[in-house]
Amino acid sequence: MIIVKLKGGIGNQMFQYAAGRRLTYVLGTELKLDISVFENYNLRKYELGSFNILEDFASPREVKTLTSQKNGVLAGLVRCLLRRPKDLAPSHIRESYFHFDSEILNLPNNVYLDGYWQNEKYFNNIEDVIRKEFAITVPQTSENQKIAELISSHESVSLHVRRGDYVSDLQTSKVHGTCGLDYYARAIAEIYSKVDNPHFFVFSDDMEWSKANLDISHPVVFVDHNNALTSYEDLRLMSLCKHHIIANSSFSWWGAWLNQNSCKIVLAPKKWFNSVDYNTKDLIPDGWLKI
Repeated sequence: MIIVKLKGGIGNQMFQYAAGRRLTYVLGTELKLDISVFENYNLRKYELGSFNILEDFASPREVKTLTSQKNGVLAGLVRCLLRRPKDLAPSHIRESYFHFDSEILNLPNNVYLDGYWQNEKYFNNIEDVIRKEFAITVPQTSENQKIAELISSHESVSLHVRRGDYVSDLQTSKVHGTCGLDYYARAIAEIYSKVDNPHFFVFSDDMEWSKANLDISHPVVFVDHNNALTSYEDLRLMSLCKHHIIANSSFSWWGAWLNQNSCKIVLAPKKWFNSVDYNTKDLIPDGWLKI
């Protein structure tokens, strides 16, 4: 059994699920989801229920079994070999740093994954499985069907603006920051140079700001009818676009990654965090352009 701790928004939860799913696939064991963090956290909620995932929730007892501190020579040896903190159970695997940790690929059965795991290297050898399980099972609403038809009939480019708590919360802003208008101007110009007759589809948690500030001379649709309760609808529409301008956001990262167009152009911000404490060298897949 592999238990993965889910936390953060939908994009973070997808990374966490994907890392755990790869381990269970290789080990031939079961995956369980620990969603207890959302019980007393009103700002976020469990958001994977709309996907075709293996949805099996861990019980408090199962979580405790893998996260309770164990003493003894053997437990100490396991902690030493896995370079795990002394205050954690050897089966409680906490993310050591932001960039790729190859040790995670070789973990044994019966561990508890506690981290963000924002890197496709944790699951890219089961890409087909992840794509299948991240298919959204909820039927599209009529309005989203209309947008999907527009997307499929044009040289569509998704453009994501992430603001929200990146702006409103001082600590979050200090860590993450936002992509400035200069980034979007350069990205839009890059699309103009590579794509004939691009048709932009803008997704944002601050649509008022996006409408007032983005300078797009080509046709544009501001997809403003979905909300936080149906964020999977925006994600599905993003993934249908032929090309992408993503924000420093796991949400639009997944929107671009799930697009199966072999000729897609994906533009990503070179600077993902305001903070210099994170090494993001492994975050952007090969073939995506950092600007």
